[in-house]
Amino acid sequence: MTVPDALKIPAGRVDERLQEVLDGYRAEWGELDPLFNETIDLLSALVLAGGKRVRPAMAYWGFVAANGDVTGPEIANLGAGLELLQAFALFHDDVMDGSPTRRGVPTAHVAAIANHESGDWGGEARRYGEAVAILAGDVSLVLSDVLLADVNADVRRLWNDLRIEVNLGQFLDVVGTARGDVPLATAERIVEYKTARYTIVRPLQMGAALAGRNDLEQSLGQIGTPLGIAFQLRDDLLGAFGAPEVTGKPVGDDLREGKPTPLLARAREAASKSQQKLLDLVGTNLSADQVAAVQTIFVNTGAREAIETQIDELTHDALDAIARTPLSGEANHHLAELATFLASRSS
Repeated sequence: MTVPDALKIPAGRVDERLQEVLDGYRAEWGELDPLFNETIDLLSALVLAGGKRVRPAMAYWGFVAANGDVTGPEIANLGAGLELLQAFALFHDDVMDGSPTRRGVPTAHVAAIANHESGDWGGEARRYGEAVAILAGDVSLVLSDVLLADVNADVRRLWNDLRIEVNLGQFLDVVGTARGDVPLATAERIVEYKTARYTIVRPLQMGAALAGRNDLEQSLGQIGTPLGIAFQLRDDLLGAFGAPEVTGKPVGDDLREGKPTPLLARAREAASKSQQKLLDLVGTNLSADQVAAVQTIFVNTGAREAIETQIDELTHDALDAIARTPLSGEANHHLAELATFLASRSS
């Protein structure tokens, strides 16, 4: 699926700003001790390796919607800050989930473990690798905050809300993964806090607030909430059914980790006793055949179809909210373009 202009237009300036930030970090800290370059290498490998730049795009079109001046440095700083915050979350998520790959290459902690083992260094390789990845994430978190040092009070409030919400959502995700059998209501709450608000709603609102239009906060929330939920539900389906060569992650990883998704919760609600026995294995090291059997249950119970229907309904709600909200510039057109793309993407 072709990447829409709504993503491409903001991405170039954000990429430039990220490169400037990382180059500055390297120049300042690498001269003090070359070992510090290893943290920036990890950051660069993750932050500059691509990605859809969804959060900066949402901030950008929220800014345009509020008639902000896109030629100034403020929106580029916000976009770069959101990407560095996302890098922090990815470093930590990969450690918590034990993920072996990210975008088709070894995750930071896995690569660091391999370096430890090949170098025959002291201590435990796993602890070393996880510590390196966590610290790289912490550096990324601090750099993100530096980029937002001069924002107005409304942007800072939303920034603080965003960071608290994503961590609370991750907490629910971790606890739900460990305890299993999460009800649909909790699974949907995880989607809202861990993804919808963090990826879509708050960036949109922050973009508008950056241009001094905090009065748009409620309207943009009505656009962003259904779109953000649809975005994560599509991600859940890709995690269960997506092609690894397209998604960059092994198919079935979310099932092996026992992620408490609405897809899984709906399947549990409708499963027969024999199907339930197999679903009880979710969260264990499922074989390829077992993953395929769980996929079949998702289809046969109607869970997959229900999620697809929900995505369509949520996308319609988002598009309807975009159409009825008077926004400046090309924001209506490009937000509608983003809504359609994000809800139907294949990676």
